[in-house]
Amino acid sequence: MTLISKYSPNLVLKGTFCFLFCFCFFTGLWAQESKLAQQYYSNGEYEKASALYKKLSEKNKNNDFYFGRYIEALLNLEDYPSAEEAIKKQIKAQPKKVQLYVTYGKLFQRQFLDDQAKEQFDKAIKKLPADRFIISKLANAFIGLTKYEQAMETYEKGAELLKDENIFAYDLGDLYRRKGDNPLMIKYYLKSIENNPSKLPNLKTMMQRYLVSEEDYDELQTQLYDRIQADDSVVEYPELLTWLFIQRKDYKNALRQVKALDTRLNENGSRIVNLASIAANAKDYDSAIEAYDYLIETKGERSTYYIDSKRESLTCKRKKLVAGFDYTEEDLRALELQYQGFLEEFGKTKSTASIIVELADLEAFYLNDLDKAISLLKELLGYPGINKGTLAKAKISLADFYLMKGERWEATLLYSQVDKDFKDDQLGHEARFRNAKLSYYMGDFQWAQAQFNVLKASTSKLISNDAIDLSVFITDNLGLDTTTASLNLYANADLLIFQNRFDEAFDKLDTLRREYADHTLVDDVLYAEAKIYTKLRDYVKAEEKYTRIINSHKEEIRADNAMFELAELYENQLNDLEKAKALYEQLFIEMSGSTYAVEARKRYRKLRGDEI
Repeated sequence: MTLISKYSPNLVLKGTFCFLFCFCFFTGLWAQESKLAQQYYSNGEYEKASALYKKLSEKNKNNDFYFGRYIEALLNLEDYPSAEEAIKKQIKAQPKKVQLYVTYGKLFQRQFLDDQAKEQFDKAIKKLPADRFIISKLANAFIGLTKYEQAMETYEKGAELLKDENIFAYDLGDLYRRKGDNPLMIKYYLKSIENNPSKLPNLKTMMQRYLVSEEDYDELQTQLYDRIQADDSVVEYPELLTWLFIQRKDYKNALRQVKALDTRLNENGSRIVNLASIAANAKDYDSAIEAYDYLIETKGERSTYYIDSKRESLTCKRKKLVAGFDYTEEDLRALELQYQGFLEEFGKTKSTASIIVELADLEAFYLNDLDKAISLLKELLGYPGINKGTLAKAKISLADFYLMKGERWEATLLYSQVDKDFKDDQLGHEARFRNAKLSYYMGDFQWAQAQFNVLKASTSKLISNDAIDLSVFITDNLGLDTTTASLNLYANADLLIFQNRFDEAFDKLDTLRREYADHTLVDDVLYAEAKIYTKLRDYVKAEEKYTRIINSHKEEIRADNAMFELAELYENQLNDLEKAKALYEQLFIEMSGSTYAVEARKRYRKLRGDEI
């Protein structure tokens, strides 16, 4: 007969229940005592706290927290003899816990006995066993006292004991970061990758946060090159080097690295696509085009990225050409041929609709062939299954082109369709804004202003700012005259500018200047002329007009527009970054209420070299 069979099942259950009850009771009691001890400690009642923590420590001999708090309470009471007695007793009972020597050293440190404190610290390191957990525990004890040198010594000796020079490399990197020694921080962080490649994302975050100067980035670049040359088997080094080049906006060198990684790892080109997108967003179109063209040439038609790369390459070529208004008729025709070649290769379908919209834009605004642009988009509207967003963009562009031809009703119909289909979307807001501007062109100022006032709340900052500008402009000019004759004349000139009928626009503006010489529209006339000269790429004359507004009409509503756009002109076309920076700064300081103030501050900081 077994022992269990001597007892009834009920007795066994009762015994189990009794054990569980006692266990829960005492666990709850310890929890209450721990909470009370913490409360005493937080309130500065160290005598009561020390008594409770001593009791808890004796009941839980392996709980380092309770013992540490007991000693802290005694030190706060300056009861050094009791603290020393307790530490000695603990060391005798648990000699393997070498961090206790750090606690002992802390006791001497509180009494300004630095030599005796150092003796205990040295003893802790001397007694260090080849145990990773104990090594880390001791190093953390030193870090808690900001004894970084001793913590480093602990990790270095620990690496020797464990015969692995990189095992604590990340921890050493952290310590050198705390000390502000960036070269050594970089060194040990890079070493840590060999043991733990998964640390790479975290390292990027640390580097981004703590590398603050060009010298720091130079140091990282130098060390990475050295490591790659010494051992090219660690893939994470060129990955980090790519990241570094992206941080420095050196997309050309970043591309060189991702090409090598793509070949080495026999990848499908995903790294190159990602980099191309980053470069394009940063307006480094040359690097983006090179990346997309590399994918087209090396991966070929079978690649999942083939058509997208062709499409994006073409888009970047267009943006590069037209962004700075620096192109010739020959350049535009060559680009047109590339668009046509793309459509011949892939056909005119829902998949190529976005390229057709871009080509229509090129024909209308740059090659002045409105009929061809309209024909392309009218055909596109009939494609089955076309993406709704692309279709809406096509309708907005087609409406613009109709307006440029003077076909007002066709334009307003298309704008209204998009507004209705995308009522609470940015596309809908864009269509409503253009429809309101069409009414402004036609002299229906009150209806236009009502729409502009609604659009002030648009989620698109650009639409919101433009709506505010036009609403203020209408208010400013409607309140001055008993008629709308001068405002009508200006709106007509504005429409002519939109239609690229610049000679007629100049005539209207001259009439306005002549017949309303004392009117507050004088600054608006200068502003319109500056916009025309910018479109004509006569930047010197545009600069002159903007400067006259800033100098002679500083209190008028166009002053902040002129200041911002002249700064853009200096930044992008006239290549005078110091003048651009000065104007941006002047705008956000002197005109802080302007809708351009926030963007001007960003541009200023960017030109100054700040990390945005």
